[in-house]
Amino acid sequence: MTAFFSRRKLTTWCLALAACAACVAPLAHAQTPIFDGPLTLVVGYTAGGSTDRIARLVAERLGPRLGVAVTVENRPGEGGRLAAKETKRAPAGQNVLMLGNPAVMVVAPLVFKDLGYDPDKDFVPVSQVSSYDFALAVGNKLQLDRAMFLVGRLWAHPEEAVFGVPATGSLPHFFGLMVGDALSVQPQIKGYGGSAPLSADLTGGNLPIAIDTLDSLYAQHVAGKIRILAVSGKKRVSFAPAIPTFREAGMKIDADGWNTFFAPAAMPPAKVQQLAIAIRDVMQDPALQKAANAAYITPIVSTQAETAQMLKSFRQQWEPVVRRSGFQP
Repeated sequence: MTAFFSRRKLTTWCLALAACAACVAPLAHAQTPIFDGPLTLVVGYTAGGSTDRIARLVAERLGPRLGVAVTVENRPGEGGRLAAKETKRAPAGQNVLMLGNPAVMVVAPLVFKDLGYDPDKDFVPVSQVSSYDFALAVGNKLQLDRAMFLVGRLWAHPEEAVFGVPATGSLPHFFGLMVGDALSVQPQIKGYGGSAPLSADLTGGNLPIAIDTLDSLYAQHVAGKIRILAVSGKKRVSFAPAIPTFREAGMKIDADGWNTFFAPAAMPPAKVQQLAIAIRDVMQDPALQKAANAAYITPIVSTQAETAQMLKSFRQQWEPVVRRSGFQP
């Protein structure tokens, strides 16, 4: 009796397992979109910058993860907006993602009347892969080594609040306005033609104060040619732990920028989800994180939902600042 019951029970379990396998197989297949061609990661800037570097670190690992060739394609022009226009037009069957940033996806829609793309309608956020702090730096001529000393000086002499930034209309420009609000001073924003001439004027003693992304200023800081007094994040940066945050310096302000992959709206949702999971997985690679930090990049591991929430919070913080500035290109 026992033997008969055991054989019958075993037979029942085997049949049940077979049925489950038959059900699961097509489901698994349905959840795994087929990449029938290579994947292109579009970067709207020239090779060598921080956006390009993080894109290439991801591409190196994403190819083996997906089992397809993954290449980075640089399409510079119009401050990154050209890449957005071209990515928007990608057909549904083409595997392409754009690595976007706030200048292209948040600021541009607020200041350009005929942008040529709608970030909300033409794109789907996939995964954030990096963040970056803004930094406030002074030249050695100013002889200040703490942000609190600069704060005291600007309170006493608000006319000295002249902030050099890499370009008018850039994120450092609007962050400079945030700093002015935190200090209750009206800063004069002096735009340059990029980070290189800004840094040259700062190190040459022709500019007392500069605001730029941390990665753009950090090498000069390490070399002792300038001093970074504060960074903009909520916590200190892992590759620059000695530099305090603005909050630690007594200013109630924190903000950062980001690099996030976006898919064209025509891409099937299942494929977008698969890419989001794959990118999140490769961002957890310790070797990638080490390489990113070595390039002064803060890597981010993020789900698609977390990325969407980050974008929402970013817009709530930055859009009022951009609108109040009245900036027109």
